[in-house]
Amino acid sequence: MTKLYTRHVAATLLCVVAAASSPVLLADSATQTRLDSIERKLDSRGLMDLSSRIEQMQRDIQQLRGDIEVQAHTLKEIQRRSREQYLDIDRRLQQFETGQTGAPPVPSTTDTPMVPPVPVTTQQMPSAPALSPAPAGAGERADYDTALAILREGRYAEATQAFNNFLAKYPSSEYADNASYWLGETYYVNRDFNGALAAFKGLVDNYPNSSKASDSLLKMGYIYYEQQDWAAARQALEAVVSGYPGTTATRLANDRLQRMKKEGH
Repeated sequence: MTKLYTRHVAATLLCVVAAASSPVLLADSATQTRLDSIERKLDSRGLMDLSSRIEQMQRDIQQLRGDIEVQAHTLKEIQRRSREQYLDIDRRLQQFETGQTGAPPVPSTTDTPMVPPVPVTTQQMPSAPALSPAPAGAGERADYDTALAILREGRYAEATQAFNNFLAKYPSSEYADNASYWLGETYYVNRDFNGALAAFKGLVDNYPNSSKASDSLLKMGYIYYEQQDWAAARQALEAVVSGYPGTTATRLANDRLQRMKKEGH
């Protein structure tokens, strides 16, 4: 009887212990499940953030590449224009050195048509009468050659001063038209468009029969183009075409007119 009672008590205690431990085990299992779920959510959110950052970086890189391409194109265009300007100056200096010294004989009006006036500023200045060049002396030619040599060396600021000094000292020189043209070129290369326009227009007004008149008009058209004054650019370029047919200046003027047409100007 006593043994039976003891066994019954032991069994009861075991049941009580089992019943007490079961909720703990269940709670531990539920907690672990929740922790696993939270970890998965955190991992997923972290991956989403990382993916978003990567996408943003890719967009930034694409934008930078686009900016680099634009800058590279702009640089190439600047280099092209500079190269054209330098080659143009060098070519004309070579032509000058091989025989084109001073202003050529003045042809008749039937050979070289007069150039229509082209506006240079909003206020037109009256054109001066064509000047008759005086015979050059030794010192005059030496001063001109010195200014030309400075220009050929690419010392444009010094060349500007040298040609200005020459024109002030020898206003009626037979080299005055050439000096005016090269003065305009020194301004043009340095993108001093106002100075260049004044020099080129002065040559056209004062020396309409000069061999440099067509080139001066052409450069005026180029400058107006740079300034986006499309009407003045077209007028100057068309003056070259109508006034100097069959010349290199006319071919270049036609090229720029076609370019303006393609650009919608």
